[in-house]
Amino acid sequence: MEEQCLVILDTDTNTATEAGKQTPSMNNNSNNSRWKLAGALLTTLCFAVAGALLFVGKAKYPSAFLLIQVQDHVQEADDIRHTLRQISGNLRAAIHLEGEYSSDLKSSVEWKRNVNHYHAQGGLELIDNEIVIPQNGLYFVYSQVSFRVSCSSDDTNRPMVHLSHTVQRWSRSYGNDDNKKEYQTILHSVRTACQKMASSNPEEEGNWFTTIYMGAVFNLNRGDHLKTVMDERLLPHLDEDEGKTFFGVFAL
Repeated sequence: MEEQCLVILDTDTNTATEAGKQTPSMNNNSNNSRWKLAGALLTTLCFAVAGALLFVGKAKYPSAFLLIQVQDHVQEADDIRHTLRQISGNLRAAIHLEGEYSSDLKSSVEWKRNVNHYHAQGGLELIDNEIVIPQNGLYFVYSQVSFRVSCSSDDTNRPMVHLSHTVQRWSRSYGNDDNKKEYQTILHSVRTACQKMASSNPEEEGNWFTTIYMGAVFNLNRGDHLKTVMDERLLPHLDEDEGKTFFGVFAL
């Protein structure tokens, strides 16, 4: 709030007449001094009045001044939210899950949130142990499982161990609806091997460690579901050490 002061100084005829009788130099100097002094006093008075009016205004109408301050803070908050939306809009969708064995699941690893290197952004979610795609687009889908199984120590009778891991997709583009859960395989890997391993630890004698990794790019649709499938007999042999079994998707 600002106040302006307009000062008008008039001199009467008598004063002018008397002043005219003085010598020109004395008259001019005296008048200039009086004008400067009067101007300084009136300017000081003007600022004092403006300050008093501002103080009285805040005291008499505090809500008006408070409203102005609130509006300023609201505008700042809106600017921050707008900036955050721009940043989040530039983030590419991605999710990374780590898995462990669960006796409640008979055909899949249990994928876990908020453990180890888990992260999720851009709308990708884990729902009912399945990854849900937020938008149409190209996505890289990947998964890895690690096993710890035992082989016979008899060289003449070495059993073959068959390991497999599958990623399947459910999509309305297949003609499915929400009540019809028919999945199609998009990634599948099988490994058959067995190897006798010598170890200084008797408990590890004959243990066999292997990893299956697979990944590829797919054109996925909004609302698609991705899940993993594994043979039930292999699940108890899952290696749950950090970084060995995972499932993820990221947008390209």
